[in-house]
Amino acid sequence: MCAVAEAAPGCAQGPAMALAFCGDEGNSTAYNVDHGVLNNGCFVDALNVVPHVFLLFITFPILFIGWGSQSSKVHIHHSTWLHFPGHNLRWILTFILLFVLVCEIAEGIVSDGVSESRHLHLYMPAGMAFLAAITSVVYYHNIETSNFPKLLIALLFYWTLAFITKTIKFVKFCDNGVGFSQLRFCLTGLLVILYGMLLAVEINVIRVRRYVFFKTPKEVKPPEDLQDLGVRFLQPFVNLLSKGTYWWMNTFIKTAHKKPIDLKTIGKLPIAMRALTNYIRLNEAFEAQKNRRSSSPQGSRSIWRALCCAFGRPLLLSSTFRILADLLGFAGPLCISGIVHNVGKGNNTIRPQTKIIGVFFISSQEFLSNAYVLAVLLFFALLLQRTFLQASYYVAIETGINLRGAIQTKIYNKIMQLSTSNMSMGEMTAGQICNLVAIDTNQLMWFFFLCPNLWAMPVQIIVGVLLLYYLLGISALIGAAVIIVLAPVQYFVATKLSQAQRSTLEYSNERLKKTNEMLRGIKLLKLYAWEHIFHSSVEETRQKEMTSLKSFALYTSISIFMNAAIPIAAVLITFVVHAHLTRKADFSPSVAFASISLFHILVSPLFLLSSVVRSTVKALVSVQKLSEFLSSEEIGEEHDKSSELRSADNHSKYQAVITNGFFTWTPEGPPALSNIDIRIPQGQLTMIVGQVGCGKSSLLLAILGEMQKISGNIFWSSCTSDSETGEDVSPEKESPVDTEFRKRGSVAYASQKPWLLNATVEENITFESPFNKQRYKAVIDACSLQPDIDILPHGDQTQIGERGINLSGGQRQRISVARALYQQTNVVFLDDPFSALDIHLSDHLMQEGILKMLREDKRTIVLVTHKLQYLPHADWIIAMKDGNIQREGTLKDIQKSETELFEHWKTLMNRQDQELEKETIIESKTVLERTNLRRTMYSREALLKDDEEDEEEVTESDDEDNLSSVLHQRAKMPWSACGKYLSAAGILLLPLLVLSQLLKHTIMVAIDYCLALWTSDALSEKTELQLKNCSSYQDFNHSRYSKVFSILCCLGIVLCLVTSIAVEWTGLKVTKKLHSSLLNKIILAPMRFFETTPLGSILNRFSADCNTIDQHIPATLECLSRSTLLCVSALAVISYVTPMFLIALVPLAIMCYFIQKYFRVASRDLQQLDDSTQLPLLSHFSETVEGLTTIRAFRYEAKFRQKLLEYTDSNNIASLFLTAANRWLEVRMEYIGACVVLIAAVTSITSCLYNELSSGLVGLGLTYALMVSNYLNWMVRNLADMEIQLGAVKRINGLLKTEAENYEGLLSSSQIPQNWPDRGEIQIQNLSVRYDSNLKPVLKHVNAHISPGQKIGICGRTGSGKSSFSLAFFRMVDTFEGRIIIDGIDIAKLPLQTLRSRLSIILQDPILFSGTIRFNLDPEKKCTDSMLWEALEIAQLKHVVKALPGGLDAIVTEGGENFSQGQRQLFCLARAFVRKTSIFIMDEATASIDMATENILQKVVMTAFADRTVVTIAHRVHTILNADLVIVMKRGVILEYDKPEVLLEQEDSVFASFVQADK
Repeated sequence: MCAVAEAAPGCAQGPAMALAFCGDEGNSTAYNVDHGVLNNGCFVDALNVVPHVFLLFITFPILFIGWGSQSSKVHIHHSTWLHFPGHNLRWILTFILLFVLVCEIAEGIVSDGVSESRHLHLYMPAGMAFLAAITSVVYYHNIETSNFPKLLIALLFYWTLAFITKTIKFVKFCDNGVGFSQLRFCLTGLLVILYGMLLAVEINVIRVRRYVFFKTPKEVKPPEDLQDLGVRFLQPFVNLLSKGTYWWMNTFIKTAHKKPIDLKTIGKLPIAMRALTNYIRLNEAFEAQKNRRSSSPQGSRSIWRALCCAFGRPLLLSSTFRILADLLGFAGPLCISGIVHNVGKGNNTIRPQTKIIGVFFISSQEFLSNAYVLAVLLFFALLLQRTFLQASYYVAIETGINLRGAIQTKIYNKIMQLSTSNMSMGEMTAGQICNLVAIDTNQLMWFFFLCPNLWAMPVQIIVGVLLLYYLLGISALIGAAVIIVLAPVQYFVATKLSQAQRSTLEYSNERLKKTNEMLRGIKLLKLYAWEHIFHSSVEETRQKEMTSLKSFALYTSISIFMNAAIPIAAVLITFVVHAHLTRKADFSPSVAFASISLFHILVSPLFLLSSVVRSTVKALVSVQKLSEFLSSEEIGEEHDKSSELRSADNHSKYQAVITNGFFTWTPEGPPALSNIDIRIPQGQLTMIVGQVGCGKSSLLLAILGEMQKISGNIFWSSCTSDSETGEDVSPEKESPVDTEFRKRGSVAYASQKPWLLNATVEENITFESPFNKQRYKAVIDACSLQPDIDILPHGDQTQIGERGINLSGGQRQRISVARALYQQTNVVFLDDPFSALDIHLSDHLMQEGILKMLREDKRTIVLVTHKLQYLPHADWIIAMKDGNIQREGTLKDIQKSETELFEHWKTLMNRQDQELEKETIIESKTVLERTNLRRTMYSREALLKDDEEDEEEVTESDDEDNLSSVLHQRAKMPWSACGKYLSAAGILLLPLLVLSQLLKHTIMVAIDYCLALWTSDALSEKTELQLKNCSSYQDFNHSRYSKVFSILCCLGIVLCLVTSIAVEWTGLKVTKKLHSSLLNKIILAPMRFFETTPLGSILNRFSADCNTIDQHIPATLECLSRSTLLCVSALAVISYVTPMFLIALVPLAIMCYFIQKYFRVASRDLQQLDDSTQLPLLSHFSETVEGLTTIRAFRYEAKFRQKLLEYTDSNNIASLFLTAANRWLEVRMEYIGACVVLIAAVTSITSCLYNELSSGLVGLGLTYALMVSNYLNWMVRNLADMEIQLGAVKRINGLLKTEAENYEGLLSSSQIPQNWPDRGEIQIQNLSVRYDSNLKPVLKHVNAHISPGQKIGICGRTGSGKSSFSLAFFRMVDTFEGRIIIDGIDIAKLPLQTLRSRLSIILQDPILFSGTIRFNLDPEKKCTDSMLWEALEIAQLKHVVKALPGGLDAIVTEGGENFSQGQRQLFCLARAFVRKTSIFIMDEATASIDMATENILQKVVMTAFADRTVVTIAHRVHTILNADLVIVMKRGVILEYDKPEVLLEQEDSVFASFVQADK
């Protein structure tokens, strides 16, 4: 620093080239102050150091002491509150300042390189300024986040001083005639402007906020989000540096490594990103469009306009970032060209001639002809380009996600107002609406992701072609033409690919449908030995699917091949043409490698083109669908006509009155209800009766306002208070539709088809109302739900609904009625609540529920029913006929005026009362439902969680080792699954796959290496000739090189084809093998496996996991291997060119390893979270669509909207975090890539200048270094994807370990008589049976002997072992002691297939398969038509089938839904009759058949099966009174075993007590 003190002479003496602030040439020009101190350049530079030193001295202590003591007392959760005005501008100016300072340092070093001694003053002040600039921004950041603005005074002084000293320097330059041709003059001018602007920003902060010099600063409050502890998504709130590098994600990703991420970890969305905010924004845009064009407010054009209006600005920002990034991308090839060119000339900087104020100045051209300068510039350009690119991606994706949330909310609000007729008349199915939500909103989101490409791609292509033309002339256009001509081919391939995908999807849906049926009916298939039939049916569909998968694979491999081969072909054609056509052309390494980089840049937009075009087309279609949906009919009431009932009116005792009403479902159609004049008395029970289809349910819906009114009035009494509806009715929340409807309060409505939420039983009953324990218990009791709840695994906390346990119809109906009873509303509408209930439950519900709970409370009840025996309870009766009111009044009125009608009712009532006497009391249908349920639940709870999560379940134990081992598992790649996947490819394909990949990449490197040699030789020969001054310049012989180059390129193209086909072929082979072995394993698995594994879990293996293996793994595998090998080959080439690079590679590799390790764990968790938050959202939509009338009746629209917003937000936050995590990774990988480029450039320039490395190899090394930065993040992203996808292989392998049933028998088929069993004699000796080796026995030491042709009845309470007894004949359960002998053969020795195919059984739950009636009766195609008709006649179904179109070939829908429960049961009987076996087992087979049909059946069975052995397991004891023998069982043991007459005579016999109770 002694130079500052007037440069005492003692300082300057020293050895040659010693460092001195002003240099020490020995002459005193540097210290000459004759023309005044300020005219000495060195002094002016020394003066410029002062502000920087001041700032560093002032701020360091403050920075180190910390802020704790002075921090103001604003308590905010995050230290990210950025509230000073001009905040972003300051960061941008600081970044520009830092860049200019780096240029100033570089300029000083370069210009100083030509003099004899070092002049520190040329670059040291700039270095100090660089440090000070960094310090200033750190200091400022700390002041802002800790909110201590007084300290801004230091920065104010600093900017002022820096501005003044720089201005002095600039003025002195002007005085001495330094002009724009000198680079240092330009840099100084820029710095003056920048310091001036930063000073202005500082003054602005102090002025606006009244800080520092003002007494009372302005009060500012932190935004709501930052005061909320739940908001953890900080991207909108952090400073620019953290925004650009996603620095705030660091802590999040670190915690993800410690414990799994769940919804709690990721917190809430910031307000600006919530679905509600975005919906309001979108809606305003829609309203604006409506006002502008009143004609078609919902047309697709106006939707596009509204979307652009609402979300256009961020898209513009994203596109700007994208175009900037693309333009910066061209810095790579240009810098490579410059570096290689300069290195080729020995990097000789032209000696500057200009020397002013004692120092040398250089021009910008001289500055840029230095290779090191270009390397540093390239580094900065890469950093900036990658940052812009990721910012563009992030903004586009965030906009897409916000848009999706807004549109989903818009669709939901529309659903809430849809008119019911749209739904019921099939104009708009639930499926279509769910597609709109699941598929079309995502299409639009994807379109917005890819949108910036639409503008950026043309710019990129045009600039790229121009630059190529500038480098190579006309031959470049030929190469570019190759790429552009092949773009349509790629588009063609892409469309073919999506077609193939569509057809694959159709086949896979068909296969899943068959698989689903097969799994649902697996018990029947095993009992009838029909596994092979269904197995081959699924396999057949799979074959079709494989055919379309093959074409999918073919097009995928063509697409991959084209992606890889087009650049090679373009480069080949360009260079060969360039070398041979243009003789005098510049064919140097700088041109060649710059061109290669340009080709790489050009190819990517053209690949993207096809997907962008496809996405645009899909988005257009989606918007069209959306506009159709949004313009569909809405429900509404006219204001003028609907009026309230005034209490003064004579109507006051009526709750609702309809006068002269005509109602219809469709506006065009005839009225469904006409001449409706009814009154519904308040606080009384009104019953609506009439035949099926006379409009009873329609009348209820008409009263609720769901039908379209043609004419007439509906009046509601206005006594319902809002407090009773249990809903807060704040005016802001109401939509206009809601305010209209306030005329009627909330109505508790139980629809005819019960509608349940995907929630717990308790939530379904309380239905958003506050929980009242006493009332809840009363309701449960009234609906007799307690026994059902006791069976459920978690009681009333069991989840019901789409997945989990499917309740029976009766249970669903009772829960639906319970909901209506529980609500505190004044009005209750029950639509046929008794339809699925037996007589006892109906009576109990009528007495305890409707009469006691509702009527005694003076609630208005409207009950639609077919059970006329309840008419005496009614206060008011409405009789309907054919859409008209036949009569209304009390029962007495009707008895007087309509005697005929009354008599008709009386006979019907009588008949229904007899039914009541007949039905059993002990074992009613409900008990059957419960046993069924118990069986479904049998040991399910243990295995309800999906097997995939086995290792991931973190047990809440204090055992740290356990937790750490689980976390270790999470961080590990599933290599074993990868090995399983590859080994399934077989012994031939695997080596081909590996070798072809290795060979391809070796050839790729060889092509570029060959180019490096070719161009280097051409250049060196040219320079030699120039040195010799040969006027006769002979042409360089290109042909030798071009031949080798061409051969290598062709080989490369062929290998590209081989590798792409090998990968897809491997994929096909593996997928075929895995699916067939999975299907074989599952279909042969023992019944116990299906009882303990949830059906959904098995189906998921066949659907989602198979789909992943079919379509995703091959592509990911290809991408992963390509990017990995490219990175490896690139690093190998750089290391070969400059071995020094290896030293720098080690720390970079370590960083890479840790980044990918942390990222993979977080990425997997977030991916799963994103998927799992989507399910509740979609199911909420489908639930709403199905329960629309109920939700509107209850007036719960606002609550359901609120729920939707919660689901949407949780899905969106998961998606946003996933995006941010991807950006976090990519930015880091890109920066590491930029470091690789910088290190490679510096080392190769150095070794070229000192070790005679050829310039061609420098170009080669740099081109590859640029590639590394592109492929590093691809490698990690694919690794993360691969890890998620290999989970599918792992789960399928888990199922492949299932033990199969033992199908082999000890007897061969020749040892078994052809017609066994012909007599039907059964001996049971000491039989003990259990369901599994670790469970208790269900039958203990049972002995029995059944003679041929005997009819046996087995009865007993639920769970006494009756059904297990029947299953033992088929070896479906584990017989661990004793044996069963049929016709002299021990069944344990028979092959299972033989045993099961020779016996017949009818199960208690009827199972039908989709197909024809013929297929259901006889899938083996063994019987003639006459035999089938005979069986149908026995089963009382002949007339039913005769009436169907197609007779025996009539269609049966999935699960036999187009037949009633009773008819299905009869079909199952017929199916058993078709198999003419001598032993016939009926397992509670007549439970769902009415009494009359059952009596006929009993007779038929006795006559038609006179010579066969029949074992009947009875539910209603009276069905086995005619049996030859009766067995009474209890807890797996035979209690009584005798003829029924004998047992009935014994007074204390259990059988007698059963019969007694059954009367």
